[in-house]
Formats: sequence, structure tokens, C-alpha cells
Amino acid sequence: MLLGVLLLVGATALSLAVGARQMPLDQVWSALFDPSGTENDAIVRDLRLPRTLIGAAVGAALGLGGAVMQTLTRNPLADPGLLGVNAGASAAVVTAIGVLGITSFTGHLWFALAGAALAATAVNALGGGRWATPVRLALAGTAVNAALFGYVNGLSLWHLSTLDEMRFWSVGTLANREVSLLVTVAPLLLGGAVLALALARPLAAVALGEDHARALGTRVRRVRVLSVVAITLLCGGATAVCGPIGFIGLMIPHAARAFCGPDPRRLIPCCAVFAPVLLLVSDVIGRVVMPPSEIEVGTVTAFLGGLLFIHLVRQRKVAQL
Repeated sequence: MLLGVLLLVGATALSLAVGARQMPLDQVWSALFDPSGTENDAIVRDLRLPRTLIGAAVGAALGLGGAVMQTLTRNPLADPGLLGVNAGASAAVVTAIGVLGITSFTGHLWFALAGAALAATAVNALGGGRWATPVRLALAGTAVNAALFGYVNGLSLWHLSTLDEMRFWSVGTLANREVSLLVTVAPLLLGGAVLALALARPLAAVALGEDHARALGTRVRRVRVLSVVAITLLCGGATAVCGPIGFIGLMIPHAARAFCGPDPRRLIPCCAVFAPVLLLVSDVIGRVVMPPSEIEVGTVTAFLGGLLFIHLVRQRKVAQL
């Protein structure tokens, strides 16, 4: 945790100082705590500070959601998107744009939240509801994801104007996002975070297997339903603010296990600290790799996620040899 906090402080400073205009840390400090009305002060306070705050909150939410998802399904390759959260949010937003003509960020926000919740509810119902198993949840999530993304692609191609607006939301970005959006979803993110941390102990029992968990007095069905609720709140809120940002919930639990082990009581809090580090650093990379243009953070995390999969495949081959 100490290492994660130190890395988070460094990533926050990097996010505030690095961009199209590089700034020394003393100027960043002055802009935050002793502003004099200069252009640098405006850049830090009006552009980079909101972007950094949103990145930290969204990163923590995605990291927590990924840790809960992988522990719940006992699958190290599980991703929060498996519950249909990203697909549901995307389907709702493309409907708002293409059918209802809603173009404001605030309108997209509420549609994305509603779509994420409905998709997660549908996946849980198709997976068996209270009697859902990890395998049935994965199969139901795959089916719902395929159907919803097919709907998104069809409607986007049918309405070219929808495709033009949708591509800015669906890529996943921290740019041009206002703090007011974060304030709106803050209760959902906070509630999901508290629920995820409270579930750490029962999830540790579930990770041993359902029979062992029941023998230890854990209500497995209740833990499973509450875990789905936590993932929906965390990842639905994060997706509503920034669009779908992939691989954070997949990569961070892998990285955190190297430092804290597989115990969810340590893994889940560590993921909440390490995930914002990855998201903020990815955002900084996107700002500087192709100046003066930017690469959206969702594209950077997808590239890093591809490298992770290659690494995991190579590790498995070496283990088999």
C-alpha cells in the first residue's frame, strides 16, 4: 500500500505537470495553492486538475471492479466488462444519440448509467439470478455483450451522424470531461467502493470454493449478488463519465498480486491504489507520444492490455515447457 501511495503521488504530479506545455513542479504547486492569474495557472487549475481528479476516481473504480470480478469468478482473466456493463452503457448512449437526438454529456451520463445497470441485471438474470454460478455468469455476459455490441454497430452505421458522435464517447477518454460529471456519479462510485471493500472478507472465503465458503458460514448467493451490484456501480459510473476504458480491471489485479498476494482482503484495497496510477500514466503517455495531437487513454490502455496478454501467453508456454 505504501508503494502504491507513493506511485499515485508521482502519477498525480506527472499528470499535472506534463502535457502540450511542460511545467516545473514548483509552478504546478504555485498554480494550485498560490495562483497569480497566469496562463499556466489556468492550464493547471481548469484543464489538468479536473482531468487528474477524474482519472484517479475512475481508475480506482475500475481497479476495484476488476479485483471483485476476478475473485468472484475465480478467473484471473475476467474483466468487469464481462457483466455487460460497457456494452449496456454503449447501447444506451448510442440510442440516446441516434434515436432521441441527445448530444449533451449530462444526457449521455444518465443513459450510460441506466444502460449499464440494465445490462448487468439482464446478465445476472440469465445467469440464474440468486442461483447464478461463475460459469453461467460468464456465458450470459458473453451473449449479452455480443447482442448489445451488434446493436451498437448496426445503429451507428444506420445513422452516420450517430457514428460521428459515438466515436468520441466510445473510445474512452479523460479529455474535455468536467468535474461536475464526477460529482454527479460520486455517490455511486463511493457506494460501490464501500461495498467492494466490505465484501473483501466474504470473497476471501468464496475464493476457496463455494463448498468451503458455506462451511465457513458465508452466504454465497448473497455475496455473489452484492458483488454484481458493486461492479455495476463502480464500472457503470466510470463508463458513464469517461466512456468504456478497457483492460484496467484486467491488468491491475495481476500487477497487485505480485506485491500483496491473492488474498482479497489485501488485493482489493491495493487495486484501488494501483489502478489510478496506471490510468494517469496512460493518459500522460497519450498526451506526449504524438504531439501536438493526443491519443485517447482508452487506446493506450488497450495497447498495454495487448502486451499483457502476450506476456501471459509466453509465461504459460514457458511453464508448460
